[in-house]
Parts: sequence; C-alpha cells; structure tokens
Amino acid sequence: MSENNHLEITETSELEDTFNKIVETILVIDDSPTNLEVLYTTLADAGYEVLIEMDGISGIEQVQSNPPDLILLDIMMPNIDGFETCQRLQTNPLTKDIPIIFMTALTDTVAKVKGLRLGAVDYITKPFQQDEVLARIKVQLKLRRLNLELDQQKQELEERVRERTAELSEALAALQKIQLQLVHTEKISSLGQLVAGVAHEINNPIGFISTNLYHADKYSQDLIHLLKLYQQKFPNPGREIEEIIEMVDLGHISHDLPKLISSMKLGSDRIQGIMQSLRNFSRADGLEKKKVDIHEGIETTLMILQHRLKAQTYRPAIKVIKEYGNIPQLACYPGQLNQVFMNLIANSIDAIDEGVQDSKWESEKSKFFSPNKIISTPLICIATTVDRENVTIHIGDNGKGMEAKIRDQIFHAYYTTKPEGKGTGLGLSISYQIITEQHAGTLECISSPGKGTEFIIQIPLQG
Repeated sequence: MSENNHLEITETSELEDTFNKIVETILVIDDSPTNLEVLYTTLADAGYEVLIEMDGISGIEQVQSNPPDLILLDIMMPNIDGFETCQRLQTNPLTKDIPIIFMTALTDTVAKVKGLRLGAVDYITKPFQQDEVLARIKVQLKLRRLNLELDQQKQELEERVRERTAELSEALAALQKIQLQLVHTEKISSLGQLVAGVAHEINNPIGFISTNLYHADKYSQDLIHLLKLYQQKFPNPGREIEEIIEMVDLGHISHDLPKLISSMKLGSDRIQGIMQSLRNFSRADGLEKKKVDIHEGIETTLMILQHRLKAQTYRPAIKVIKEYGNIPQLACYPGQLNQVFMNLIANSIDAIDEGVQDSKWESEKSKFFSPNKIISTPLICIATTVDRENVTIHIGDNGKGMEAKIRDQIFHAYYTTKPEGKGTGLGLSISYQIITEQHAGTLECISSPGKGTEFIIQIPLQG
C-alpha cells in the first residue's frame, strides 16, 4: 500500500468519527442579551449546539418541540420566572428528565436551595467563570448519558440494570454531597469577604482614633500639670480667672479628663478585638488541620450571637452556662468547626424562642438535663471534656425539645421544621458532614418534648 493511500484511509476514518460523534444540544433561557452572547460563544466554541430563548414560556415551547440535552435557566425573567419554568418542566413526563442548571448570584444561597428542591441538578454563579460553566455542564451531560444508557440496558438485562442503578445512585449521592460543600464553602467565603471588608473600613478610623487618644492623653496630662504649676506659682490669679475656674469646675475636669480618655482608649481597643475575633471566626481553612484552642472558637461564636442572647420583649435574657475542661489544643479545621458551633448554638436559641411561645414554658419546658430541676430562666449549657482518645463538646438548651420522628431527620439535607424563609435545612446537615467526614468524629442529638435538646460532638485527639 502506498503512503498516499494510507493517508487517505486515515483522513477518511477521522472524518467518519467526526460525523458519528453526537453533538449535544444546550438550551439557554435568559432575558439578558449580554448573558446570552457570552454563553452562546463559550458553549459553541466548546463544540455544543446552542439554542437560546429570552423568556420561560418560549423556553418551554422550545423544549417540547426540540428537546435539548441540558437547560441553563435564569431565575429573574419576565412573564414567568425560572422557578415556575423549572416546576412546569419537572411536572411534564416528557421533559422532567432533562437536567436543569440554574444561573444565580454568588451569594444567593436561598435561591440555590429552592432551585435544587424544585428539581434542578446544579447551579452556576454570576458573573460567569468559563471553566466552571463548562466543567459543571460536562458533569451533568455525563450523568444524563449514564441515565440514557441505563434505560437502554434495562431492556436487555435486569441484573445489569440493578448494578448500573447502584452506580448511578452512588454518583448522585456524591454529587449532592459536593453541592452541599459548595454551598457551605461559598457561604463561608462570602462571610469572610464581608468581614474582611468591614474590618478594613473600621480599622483605619479606629487606628486613627487610638493613635490620637495616646497623644491626647499625653497633652492633657501636660496641660493639667501646667495648670497645677500655675496655681502653685500664682495662687491669686484674679477674680475673672477664679470665676471661670469655678464655672467650668476645673478640679472635676482635671480629675475626670484622664479617666475619660482612658475609657475611650479601652473602647477603641475593644472594637479592634471584636474585629480580630470576626476575622478569626471566618478565616479560610487550608488543606491541613491546625492546632487551636476550641474554647476561643466557642467564645467568638457567643460574642457574634450576643444580640440574640439578650432579653427580648417576649422572654428574659438567655443565660449561658460554660463548664470548660482542661482541653489541649486540638488539630482541626477551625473555620469549619466555628461554623458547627454557630449552627448548633443558633439552633438552641431558636428552640428556646419557639418554646417561649408555649404557655407551659414555666412548668414543663424549663427542665434542663435534670428532670428534677425546674428553672424558669432560658438556658444554654456548653461543656467540654477530654479523655485519652476524644474531645467531647456538649451544647444543650432547655427549649421545647423534639419528637423522635423529627430528631431522627434533623441531620438530613434540606430537612427543616422552620417556616419558609427562616431556614434552609442545610445547617445541621453541613455540621454533621464537617464533624463526621472532615474530622472523623461523631455528632449526636438527644432530645424529647419538654426536656430540651443536647448536641454531643466527639472529635478524636489524633485527627
């Protein structure tokens, strides 16, 4: 065979492969021409066939007449929004299996959770990052191909179907776990950016005030010393000066001014300390664990939640009882552990507030750990202990408690007993994942109606 003939056969084979390759279709529904242009260019350059629509109704009609392999769906649109569009597509048997990826703002966690509940498989954030968009689309199209392949194999061999179903279920479970981690990571990242921005804006004026207070203190001491020297050298300054001294109460000023400046300096130092605590709370964790004092994380969390612990019109102040053991520094991811403390303590405050609304609060809902001890003050108890293997953290409250059927589901993703808009059902689920997977520990809940709730965290010393 000649070299030219071999070249022709190679080129023909590559051409056949190109024709046999399936071009996947992606429908983009967005009312922003700019977004449509960016996404069309990105997806077309990546080799996808791209369809575009600018509202939900037109998008649904397009899906029904020309079903795509995947849909990118904006939330805010005219006529019907993205949530309604998603819901209609999910209720139609002919379109319910087409994966939908929502397009949302970076910090809009509530919208992301609502979209996932309606049946969306993922989300991408605005402004768009080309690599992120293509990576998420690739994952979802791969999952869709697996679904179609699984349906085809189901007709051929039932046993093989069961195996593929198990594989797919595992992939979907892993994807959901990754989505939870993404929501958590974005939430902490957003908090960290916010705190860093606020700290930067506050540190400059506070630094200015603190520096000037130092000089003001020195100047005031010099002036007071000079006045005293004048009084010694010129004990009879004249009637006019004596009247002014009496009117301004020079003695009181001389005595109180240093105290006033000292108090102002203490206040500015306190603000600087609070901002440092906030930065520590929201700090990003690295790839490796760090040894930290977990009590500092608990104290910072209590400081952040102090406004919720104070007395309200419907209840007295929540008293926090702390029983800290002699705990060594623990190797952990401190940012993630602080998030767990925040979720659990905030959950205790919510339970107490809900319990106050019950008329039996004084008699039945005030039992805290000991059934024989009746107290009317709302309480949160935080205790830490250590043994040879584990550090144990108890966070309990004397709120209304939970029935067994609720208690058994509180660590499930998206499960919440709170009204819509007040809870996403992710806090305890993410906390459980942080403790059990990131720290190889355990998180347990003990609760019953009328006897409060206690969360018990155990983390191995050798993490």
